[in-house]
Amino acid sequence: MEKEIVKSVVEMSAYVFQRGLVSGKAGNVSGRFKTDHGDVVAITPTLKSLADLREEDIILVNENGENLTKGKPSSELGMHLAIYKAKPDIYGIVHTHSPYATGFAFSNKRIKRLEGFGAIESEYIKDIDYFKPGSEDLAQNAAEALRNEDVIILKNHGVIATGSTVKEAATLVEFVEEIAKTQFVTHVLNSIE
Repeated sequence: MEKEIVKSVVEMSAYVFQRGLVSGKAGNVSGRFKTDHGDVVAITPTLKSLADLREEDIILVNENGENLTKGKPSSELGMHLAIYKAKPDIYGIVHTHSPYATGFAFSNKRIKRLEGFGAIESEYIKDIDYFKPGSEDLAQNAAEALRNEDVIILKNHGVIATGSTVKEAATLVEFVEEIAKTQFVTHVLNSIE
C-alpha cells in the first residue's frame, strides 16, 4: 500500500502542475494509508516543485507528524494532518493556487457549485478567512470547514480538496478551477454593455 500511495502522490503532483493548477514551488499533495502501527501520510516535500518529483522525494510521517523518512515535509503538513483527523474517510488531499479559483479567493466574489462533481448541497463553495500559511490557525480552521465539505476556498490563498483517493482530490481541484474559469468569463461578459 505504501508504494501505491507514494506513486499516486508523485503522479498527481505532476498532474496538477501540468494542468497549470500550481506553479513554481507552490502547492502540496498527500495521501494516507493504514499500517499496523497507525496511519501514515505520504506528503510532498517543502520547497520543491511538484513538476518532477520522484518517489524518493516523498516524505512519510506518522499521524503525529513525526518523520519516518529523510527530508522536510511541506510547510502545510499540519493542515493535512488536521484534515485527516477530522475526516477519517478520506485518503487524499490536494492544495493548489490555481489562477482562476485563487483569483476568486482574492476577490469579493464566490464560486457557485455546479453539477459535475457530487451532489450540490449549497449554492457556493465554502470559503474560510485568511490565516497565515503553515499556521496552526489555518490547519484547525481548514479542518473544521472541511468536516462536511469536499473542497474549500482559502481566502487570499488558494484551494484545498479532499477525496477517497489522491486522484479524486486532484480531479476535484481541477473541476473547481474549470468552474471558476467559466464563472470568471461569465462575470466579464455580464459587465460588457
